[in-house]
Amino acid sequence: MSEESVSIGVNAAAPVLFDSEPGHIKHTYTIRDPLGRTLEIPETVDDDFAYFTLADKEAIRAYYDKEGYVVVRGLIEPGECDRAHAAFEREVKSSRRFIYRQATANPERHVFTQHGYMLNSILNVQSLDPRLFPDFRKLGTDLITSSKLQAVLRILFDEPGKLVQSMYFEGNPATWPHQDTYYLDSEHIGAMTAAWFAVEDIKPGAGRFFVYPKSHLLDMAKNGGDFDIAFNHARYKDLVKRVIEEQGYECRAPALGKGDVLFWNGKTIHGSLDTTQPQFSRRSFTGHYIPDSHHFLLYQSLIKPLDLKSINGMHVHHPKDLASLKNRAILFVETSFPKSFQFVKRLMIKAVTTRPAV
Repeated sequence: MSEESVSIGVNAAAPVLFDSEPGHIKHTYTIRDPLGRTLEIPETVDDDFAYFTLADKEAIRAYYDKEGYVVVRGLIEPGECDRAHAAFEREVKSSRRFIYRQATANPERHVFTQHGYMLNSILNVQSLDPRLFPDFRKLGTDLITSSKLQAVLRILFDEPGKLVQSMYFEGNPATWPHQDTYYLDSEHIGAMTAAWFAVEDIKPGAGRFFVYPKSHLLDMAKNGGDFDIAFNHARYKDLVKRVIEEQGYECRAPALGKGDVLFWNGKTIHGSLDTTQPQFSRRSFTGHYIPDSHHFLLYQSLIKPLDLKSINGMHVHHPKDLASLKNRAILFVETSFPKSFQFVKRLMIKAVTTRPAV
């Protein structure tokens, strides 16, 4: 494929990489997009479109509905970010325990980058063992259920939201372009939103988060049959890339500073770029939320019962909560017989995704 320069168009609705001062071009960073093409992204927040603050309620909703994502600047206090990361350093990073991981959903010990960052991100901070990681579990969950976060969800949902999944990243694994709805969503497909919380200023080459605006308006193949996650996941990944190219979608990787939050629709194609500055971390939380009145859908096939607890007035799902003796016993079995357990899990997922699609 030949190289193609990807730029951000200058119009009233889209972010631009230019200052309001005529002729002044802000700093950009050159990197490759998921299709291998040249992409210019803003180096810092000051080089990027201003986006919005919590006070811009109507603009937040309008931009999100049109583009499939929105950035809310300064939504989380920097001190909250610092306290959560300090707890991670103090309790989690030195641990040799098995922890459920985002990329595989399996329990694994830490894997580190050459610069000493945890590469395999944590799945469901709210379900970590409170005996081992009490402060990180509490501070992390408080951050992703804060009152300001809940205020944005009310803007997007027209009702309160509930948290169904979370993650924590320190290192910078590349994530292929995908739609979250393929894996999880509301029972009303496309009603879920997700939020990416920058716990530090994210460098442009540290695996910057990207989105493809307006891709939430396109329906793609559902999870199942030739595109099931259990045995045909690679076909789905190839399909997403093909759709990006055929539709001519534009890749954007907004600059996020500490406390900024990027929200995206469950159908918006997104991921994280390759890391070209491995000396920098990408400390961040992710939360997935659905309207409080909706049921939770897995693999576009299965309504999943939720283990809900109230945190900061928000309903929070606690999958495999290791505060429970039963779930600690399951973790023991998973880590004692990993290959057998994972194969059985794949067969169960295959059985679920062969049901008629929702």
